[in-house]
Amino acid sequence: MTATQVTYGRVVTGVGTGRATAQRLLVIALAASALMLTGAPAAQAHTDRGVAGSNWAGRVLELSSPMPGVDLSVTQFGDSLEILNGSTVTVTVYGYSDEEYLRIGPDGVWRNENSPATHLNLRRDGRTSLPANAAPGAAPDWRQVSTQPEYSWHDHRTHWMLSAPPPQVAADPESKHTIINWTVPLSYGDTAVAVAGELTWSPPPEPMAWWPFYLLIPVAGLLAGLLPGSARPLTMLLVTAVASAAWHVAATPQPGLTAADRALATGAAMLPTLVALAVTAVAVRAAWRGKDLLAAMLSAVVGFMLLVQGLPDMDVLWAANVITGGPVWLARVTVAFLILGGVGLMLGAATAVRRFRATEPSAAPTPVAPAAVTTP
Repeated sequence: MTATQVTYGRVVTGVGTGRATAQRLLVIALAASALMLTGAPAAQAHTDRGVAGSNWAGRVLELSSPMPGVDLSVTQFGDSLEILNGSTVTVTVYGYSDEEYLRIGPDGVWRNENSPATHLNLRRDGRTSLPANAAPGAAPDWRQVSTQPEYSWHDHRTHWMLSAPPPQVAADPESKHTIINWTVPLSYGDTAVAVAGELTWSPPPEPMAWWPFYLLIPVAGLLAGLLPGSARPLTMLLVTAVASAAWHVAATPQPGLTAADRALATGAAMLPTLVALAVTAVAVRAAWRGKDLLAAMLSAVVGFMLLVQGLPDMDVLWAANVITGGPVWLARVTVAFLILGGVGLMLGAATAVRRFRATEPSAAPTPVAPAAVTTP
């Protein structure tokens, strides 16, 4: 009787299989982190109560008497006023009939429920029915609305309330106009203070001067993904977009009563950008070491993060006035790289990933030749 014994060696998988799986797991983990870090609270840290740009602008011109330790500013491009009271003196804000409306002091903020302003300020257009208790001559009914000595309120004296544009804007929309000169009465302790300010309107930026540049950014991202040979051109756009994000955070003033409050707000706003910077460093290193597929996938992750960060600031692209501590034109450029650079990175990465995946080492099993054939 004859017996034949055949012995086979181990099955060897493609060299790139484990490495590619690890890369994909890394990208998935980073994408999940990006989704959590680029939520609405962090993204809207670059805006003023959700408004990033406007053709309106309000500002305080002068105080009839100084208020040491008190910071009073116009917010939401003229729609609201904000007081940060770091003094030991109570500031009283008066309503539209000179009734006591707010008290802002060391023990927090108190609002008079019998002031008509309490109810009229709930709507931007002021169209609301006043309750019977809300009357200028009614005795104040104080309710605490904050334990902190800071408060922001919508004030109808500081903004344009009609839906139609002001007559001077309708007549000459290409020029800047002063729309309202307003006064808001306060008291600083026992001292009466009149706050004088103005509301202006400015024409938006010329579309033909900006939109060709805006649209060029996503096109550049797509072309970078199509270029053969390497993911380096894509990572160059990635570096530019993330640098824009870092500048945008650094140049955006953060609210807060104290320096510590502002530092904490800046840190919270900076967190997604710090993550994007770290991922960008990994992507650049991967591209320069020939790991193009990993670099392209990481570019897509960061592109998504930048897009989510930039969307709340979209008004900056076409508004005359924006929230920034630097030049307005630079704010528009950086927001364009956040939004449209994010889109361009995702478009370019989508094409690059398909191209580089095709060049990855094969993952098909490779059987080893028979080790021995024995015939007794």
